[in-house]
Amino acid sequence: MRILVFGSAGQLGSELGRVLADQELISTTRDEVDITHLAQVAEFVEHLKPEAIINAAAYTDVDGCENYQENAFLVNAIGARNVAIAARKAGSSLVHISTDYVFDGSKEKPYLEYDPPQPLNIYGLSKLVGEEMVKAQNPSSFVLRVAWLYGPVGRNFVKTMIALAQEKEEIHMVYDQRGTPTFVGDVARQIKLLIGTESYGLYHCTSQGGCTWYEFAREIFRLLGITVRVVPVTSAEFPRPAKRPANSVLDNFLLRIQGLDVMPPWEESLAANIRNIREAVG
Repeated sequence: MRILVFGSAGQLGSELGRVLADQELISTTRDEVDITHLAQVAEFVEHLKPEAIINAAAYTDVDGCENYQENAFLVNAIGARNVAIAARKAGSSLVHISTDYVFDGSKEKPYLEYDPPQPLNIYGLSKLVGEEMVKAQNPSSFVLRVAWLYGPVGRNFVKTMIALAQEKEEIHMVYDQRGTPTFVGDVARQIKLLIGTESYGLYHCTSQGGCTWYEFAREIFRLLGITVRVVPVTSAEFPRPAKRPANSVLDNFLLRIQGLDVMPPWEESLAANIRNIREAVG
């Protein structure tokens, strides 16, 4: 299968290159194709005529989105729409990556795909608008909401914690925000399974279970045998430009009931991959 990946230099894009190595993979970066320009994207896709497109390109700086709203919507909404239009015109299926931050965190239980979204920040709102535009422009789309991604490439929480532990004996970490740590390789494998089907729609795509940032940090250090004191603090003690949901744990409900959910428990996946991530930190 010929597969085109936008955002190939990022965390997920890099892992897709490894997981989809047995396919005819075409990886692109922003320097090659800027998804915010419809004509450019459409011409590029029409020339290649891929059977499937994966859009992993996004403006993911949550706090930065508050200050640069136009850029957030240009990339996360208009860019997503442009890729969807180009995919439809070329007859390509599309995998579009969204986020858990489309929810406000007021629900105590994990969120299901049909729970009403209500973003607290510009990042989540721009991604939600992107979801709607993708669904409107290309019915042959998989819209996947992911969360708390980590891997050996790029910036992420696991790598940050490992680096901080080399400098500090004590780390303060919030305990009142709950989500699901998700390894990018697991998302890539779930995508590979889905693009071999026609089960299009909106899906939650995270590891199983959930934890707080505080619990996540402690598990990272436990697995690596790192001695560092992790102090639980509230979100109010660390104010940020963008509000975060107190609970953004997702339930892969629609994948599960179709027998399509291959995402592992978050603890299991972290244990299996943390050594490689530590090596990437150096």
